[in-house]
Amino acid sequence: MPIHEKSLIRPENLKVHDKLSIDGVDVSGHWSTFIETRVVPDYNEALEKEIAAFPGGDKIHRCFQCGSCTNACTINAIEPRFNPRYWIYLIRMGMEQELLRDKDIIWQCVSCHKCTNICPRSVEPEGVMKATALWLEEKGYTPESPSHVFDKEFSRQVFERGKIEDTEVLHSFLVKTKQPLLQDWLVAIMWGIAKRVPVKWGLKTALAQVFKPRTRSWKKARAAIEDYIYEEGEARKEKLSRSRAKQPHLEAAE
Repeated sequence: MPIHEKSLIRPENLKVHDKLSIDGVDVSGHWSTFIETRVVPDYNEALEKEIAAFPGGDKIHRCFQCGSCTNACTINAIEPRFNPRYWIYLIRMGMEQELLRDKDIIWQCVSCHKCTNICPRSVEPEGVMKATALWLEEKGYTPESPSHVFDKEFSRQVFERGKIEDTEVLHSFLVKTKQPLLQDWLVAIMWGIAKRVPVKWGLKTALAQVFKPRTRSWKKARAAIEDYIYEEGEARKEKLSRSRAKQPHLEAAE
């Protein structure tokens, strides 16, 4: 399906001629802006399969480009370049290099799920955005995103103990992303909480940082989860290796 939004045309591909005549007709000026012919020599025919191999990306094939996801998107409202519909289009077309031009903003999805709730085809665009961000990291195109760092710390606590401690998650996230611990917004939140919650809760939270409470009988559940994660990871690696084997020219380019 062709892309018609002018906002999706790269500025360098728009050409305006101050003096131009075609068949004796003066077509100079801004009103007859031309789009430069584009040639894409490096299609990745396996790109859709690669994205689908990551958690959240398995329903990307259902998309029929209605645009509901982008219209409902929280981030698109403040950052027009954040366009899930367009990125899904690029992925399904195999236009990897074009997708990479937006690699620094794809990870900004806030998981509000507006796109998923409105999608008439149950594509779950929020999942596709997360899968795409993970794919970018896996292939070395982008460093690990802050949201991924947070997800990993959150998951680590669940896997290890069967529960999380909010303050520990936040502290670890700030340390790993090299952010200052005493930020104005955080101090304001903590001070507000301290004035409202019982002393008993505060002491319990402090003790949890030391003794790391666990869910009872969690050992078997943890083993099952670890096995599942390992199996899913190996299956994803196999899918990615198969798709790359079919794209030797891309591997050589990398």
